[in-house]
Amino acid sequence: MGDAGSNTKSYEVEEHPFELRHEVKRLNARLDKIADSLEKSEFKDILENYTNPKKRIITNLMAGISRGLGLSLGTFVILGLLGYILSLFLNVPVIGEYLGEIKKYIDANS
Repeated sequence: MGDAGSNTKSYEVEEHPFELRHEVKRLNARLDKIADSLEKSEFKDILENYTNPKKRIITNLMAGISRGLGLSLGTFVILGLLGYILSLFLNVPVIGEYLGEIKKYIDANS
């Protein structure tokens, strides 16, 4: 491993037994941390998802449907609340007249 002319140091077990054991323990601890982080990130599931086109299509389809429904329901709730809040101000002189005209127009067309 270590030639006389090479710049890299080669460690012999007999020369530095304590340092080598310490280094091996440190590397094992780092490998354990890496393994734990890969398990937490569900790397295997991500790889399976991207290597299986059918699974990817189904996942993207469901995500699109969910986004569409969420957007529609969110818009419905927000506009409903906004309409309710605006209906509370129908008795205000300036805003009430304007909103009353808008309400008459909507009622006439629906």
